Amino acid sequence: MWLLIDCGNTRVKWMLHNGEAPVARGSVLHDEMHLLEREWDRLPSPERVVGCNVAGDDVAHSIELLTRAWRLQPFWLTPQARQSGVSNRYRQPGQLGADRWAALIAARHLLQDNCIVACAGTALTVDALTAEGEFLGGIIAPGFRLMREALAGNTADLGLLAGRFSAFPDNTADAIHSGAVQALVGAVSRMAEEMRLLGFATKTCILSGGDAHLLRPHLNMKVVLVDNLVLEGLLRVVRE
Repeated sequence: MWLLIDCGNTRVKWMLHNGEAPVARGSVLHDEMHLLEREWDRLPSPERVVGCNVAGDDVAHSIELLTRAWRLQPFWLTPQARQSGVSNRYRQPGQLGADRWAALIAARHLLQDNCIVACAGTALTVDALTAEGEFLGGIIAPGFRLMREALAGNTADLGLLAGRFSAFPDNTADAIHSGAVQALVGAVSRMAEEMRLLGFATKTCILSGGDAHLLRPHLNMKVVLVDNLVLEGLLRVVRE
């Protein structure tokens, strides 16, 4: 049994895997760690704990306290210059977010072709991966919620309004919602264009994250939707 943990900006997501299939999975907000303890108390003892953390030392420490019940210390993934068939072109490979690195590893083994790897959560990350497994680089942008909150908090008349997508919004709520979605979709599309200009044309986006459903209908390319790309990447690392 392997316990795989993705400590993201907002949530801690996890999966217990027996080597063939998931046995259990779940997620909690950072301020709900007591719920995580309750959920893990019901799990069989894992042999290994492998995690990815971009949430800071306090969250990592909370996880480590919980895994002491199994007398296990988590192995925290750190980006390398090369791992699991992926080459890292970051100027300083270790500065790449561990979540992006895990997602790239998962994408490499899902599709051996040029692709965009996009994770739409608290932030949107859009990374370029070639058919040879070379990570060319990528961008980070505010996610859907952060964009809406920034408008609500920095303008006098635009509140945090619930809207829906429209190509031609005729009210403020829909205009804000649609503007955020269009910005996120535009970031993905622009990265695809940059890859094409560099000679790595792609028609595929591997998409994950809590807001992936907002982008999927509007992307003008093939979309491979993965529930949690980071956990899939951690699974690949454990198997190797």
